[in-house]
Amino acid sequence: MARAALWLLAVVGEGKVFTKAQLREAFSDVAQIDRRLRDLRDHGWRIDTSRDDPSLRQEEQRFVKRGADVWIPGKSKAPKHKASLTPAQRAKVLRDDNYLCRSCGIGAGEAYEDGGGIELAKLNAARRKVLHSGESELPEYQLITECKRCGTGGGRDREVDVDAVLELVEALSPMERRIFAKWIAADQRTFNPIEKVWGIYRTLPSESRDAVAQAIDDVDG
Repeated sequence: MARAALWLLAVVGEGKVFTKAQLREAFSDVAQIDRRLRDLRDHGWRIDTSRDDPSLRQEEQRFVKRGADVWIPGKSKAPKHKASLTPAQRAKVLRDDNYLCRSCGIGAGEAYEDGGGIELAKLNAARRKVLHSGESELPEYQLITECKRCGTGGGRDREVDVDAVLELVEALSPMERRIFAKWIAADQRTFNPIEKVWGIYRTLPSESRDAVAQAIDDVDG
């Protein structure tokens, strides 16, 4: 794994594309080099495949970002979140999150409302990096519900800073904190009509946004 990391840095370069054939040729003496390369992702290395980046061909991968210096003793220790989940653990995560994706809010089996055709959400349990004050060198990973679309759209790069969230909560006015507490109790926020329209408007192409803006000017005029 350490040799693969150094090869990415010295030969491929960040942001560059390489093929499986090039990888295997460079490590012809290493069994299962593909797996060793995948292990780097658990140490913060981002290596995209065609599933992550549609512009890549099936045999191509892109070295996007370096992670921990795994060639240094102690840096290559497997993170605690490596073990796979049992069906019971996965079911508990989904149940605790009320069967809602914690990235986009969609529920299991619901259709995405982005105008991209009918696609029903599939939920799974994922691991998210959580930052705390005084965080150790090895980060904490907590389980969270995430839909397949959010998971393949960069979910593994998401992290949450609990202390930063608490600071934002403390900065709220008393009334805002009461409203926020109600959202927490209900585990949902009900959007008003204008917020719903804004959410849809943002998905429109430029010409369609201009048409909406013109329509509002005509009505107000």
